[in-house]
Amino acid sequence: MKKAKTSVNPKIEGLTLLAKNESGYFSSPEEAKLESFANRHPGRDYWITFDCPDFTSLCPVTGQPDFGHITIRYLADQRCVESKSLKMYLFSFRNHNSFHEEVVNRILDDVISTCAPRRAIVIGNFRPRGGIAINVEAEYNAPEKKAGKAKK
Repeated sequence: MKKAKTSVNPKIEGLTLLAKNESGYFSSPEEAKLESFANRHPGRDYWITFDCPDFTSLCPVTGQPDFGHITIRYLADQRCVESKSLKMYLFSFRNHNSFHEEVVNRILDDVISTCAPRRAIVIGNFRPRGGIAINVEAEYNAPEKKAGKAKK
């Protein structure tokens, strides 16, 4: 009897979380893994926007939950962030103590290291605690790529 041949869909090759239908959550951003896949349109500028209206982290002083709305926008270059890994990554902040400014900049740094976008913006709009809402916006612009000169 012949064994059925299993092949990996090339669109999900290397995406460990999506491929195995994983639903377990990570306890910290250090433990979580953002994944990416090849951009099929690297020659075109287009914005990708992720909207997470139910973001939660913990206050580093009181340990109480902080609630916010995170928006991630980026111009893809060679790679794109895989959305399920992003969902699990963002969920990992739920038990993580961090200031709002740290959260937004950490997310931006991790998006940059995962997919090296042309541009990226992360916005965190956090609900009021103690009567003050905090809104943080961090932006990244990739250095211009210089065309190499041909040698004669």
